[in-house]
Amino acid sequence: MTLPLVRRERHALCDTALALGPAAPTLCDPWTARDLVAHLLVRENSMLGAAGITFPPMAGFTDRAMAKAARAPFPEMVKKLYDPGITPYRLPGVERLTNTLEYFVHHEDLRRAQPGWEPRDLPAADEDELWKLLPGSAKLATRKGGVAIVVRRSDRSGQEASVRRGEDPVVVTGRPSELVLFFFGRNELREVTFDGPADAISRLREADRGF
Repeated sequence: MTLPLVRRERHALCDTALALGPAAPTLCDPWTARDLVAHLLVRENSMLGAAGITFPPMAGFTDRAMAKAARAPFPEMVKKLYDPGITPYRLPGVERLTNTLEYFVHHEDLRRAQPGWEPRDLPAADEDELWKLLPGSAKLATRKGGVAIVVRRSDRSGQEASVRRGEDPVVVTGRPSELVLFFFGRNELREVTFDGPADAISRLREADRGF
């Protein structure tokens, strides 16, 4: 039985982290691989620590929880992340909606921070899954941008979705995997193009995208 993308990305992230080692850089600078794994452990296992991820006044709780998680031997940290057991994120439906993009993006944070990285050739079904989850996350990520946005697939003709309605939208075109990374604030991309008013494109590309 083939595992869903969300589980495969979790496992692949863990395998990559072990292969690179705890001091490996990530796109979440200044985080190392150890810091990234600690972040994911806190996010799933500490309600108080996780609160600071989205609520800045509680960031101190998150920092302390991450520091505590990071004191464990790295292989133990990764083992716990690989198979975390029962958590709220494992509830049916919740795991797919909350973890698919999270683990895909953070896996790429590890991969694309290394010299000579290349994009993965994901199966079409995985690109389809990322595409289904993209519009909602892209809308949330650009809530402060004030730019009309349409996303368009480059790997399948005729597939596009409105992210933010308005006149003269910026049309962002690419494979779903690359579009996800763009709307999560990453700039290490391949074959993503932008069409529309130049000032709107600049505002979108310079905006604080992400969560």
